[in-house]
Amino acid sequence: MGSIGVWIVRLAEERQRREEAILIFPGRISLRALTLIAIAFAASSDGFAQDGVGSSHPPASDGLPAWAFLWDPTVQVPPPTDTPNMLPGSTAAFSWKQARDLFAALDWHPDAHPAMPDIVANGRKPDIRACGSCHRVEGTGGPENASLAGLPVDYFVQQIADFKSGARTMSGPQRISTQVMMASVRSMTDADISAAADYFSALKRKRVIKVVETDMIPKTGPSRLFYVRSPEGGLEPLGRRIVEMPDDVVQFELRDSRATFTAYVPLGSLAKGEALAKTGGSGVTAACGLCHGPDLKGVDTVPGIAGRSPTYIMRQLYEFQHGSRAGAASALMKPTVEKLSQDDMIALAAYVSSLDP
Repeated sequence: MGSIGVWIVRLAEERQRREEAILIFPGRISLRALTLIAIAFAASSDGFAQDGVGSSHPPASDGLPAWAFLWDPTVQVPPPTDTPNMLPGSTAAFSWKQARDLFAALDWHPDAHPAMPDIVANGRKPDIRACGSCHRVEGTGGPENASLAGLPVDYFVQQIADFKSGARTMSGPQRISTQVMMASVRSMTDADISAAADYFSALKRKRVIKVVETDMIPKTGPSRLFYVRSPEGGLEPLGRRIVEMPDDVVQFELRDSRATFTAYVPLGSLAKGEALAKTGGSGVTAACGLCHGPDLKGVDTVPGIAGRSPTYIMRQLYEFQHGSRAGAASALMKPTVEKLSQDDMIALAAYVSSLDP
């Protein structure tokens, strides 16, 4: 049988395995089924191009998308003050000095979540910052880090283990958020990790991001780790990137979990991303729902991706493709990202982020 015939047979076998996995586990795909899917997808794409010619398929994306790994340490941050600040919808009051203290999570809405374990509320000096400070008390996070609300316990624990072992690293410049995260996880005990995982997994995910397709956006500038609107006003071209900004910078910088964001994405991104996510784009990738569930809200230990920060999703797709995420579960993602161009990643991130979490 020629190479084209072998490729066709492999595609047929892949389709059959996927169908069997979904039939065996209706409404719930087990880890064994996910493994079968990953093996089938790899078999259909590894070593054979669609014209039947052998190919190693090097990463399709171009260089590091600096806009997704934003870090500008030259931005001058105003000195923190002790003056209490209040925000709409809360009776609490916190100062900028408290907001800069990463060993204390600012709790603007204490009735909106279970009691925080100490590792989430305060961390432990000298190295472990309060999880709820950077990732927010309700686990909503921001463009510079991950949303933790609703993550499966086993997935959360495994990611901390991967950070500790070096199986999960971070590309781009050594941002302060990266340094703080790595220092914190190195010192966390199993009890710390378990307490944080249980707390964040019990939180309900919130819709905090509005995705807008456009070719022109408000003029922006960096606020060290994320973009903000320029005080000069005006517009600038979006180009081939995603620009995600807090709607109220003060609210976000004061670490309120209810801060919202607008993510500007290129025109046509949502339709292109939907096609890739639902069909795999004729072999470019695999349908996201095979592993992340039909609504992309997660299955078993596989995390939900619907409604997550598109900037964060972009970073993770890049990390999977370039080997910075090499933990055991990454084997399921590797074949799905190897052919993605950077425009594909932008489209997928835009579409996934637009969904209800």
